[in-house]
Amino acid sequence: MLDKQLLEILACPKCKGDLEYKPDADDDTNGRLICHQCKLVYKVEDDIPIMLIDEAEALEE
Repeated sequence: MLDKQLLEILACPKCKGDLEYKPDADDDTNGRLICHQCKLVYKVEDDIPIMLIDEAEALEE
């Protein structure tokens, strides 16, 4: 699970918008950071956010 203080300061690298954290159901060290403004999803692997725009995936609604 990502640290709450870290979540408070993280922002989308593309639009600087707020991010929502969604942990994986089976492993809370992995998950997704979702930017609803620019509709991108950033992976979190072993509690490390992968905040690279080129690695982000489009948000499926």
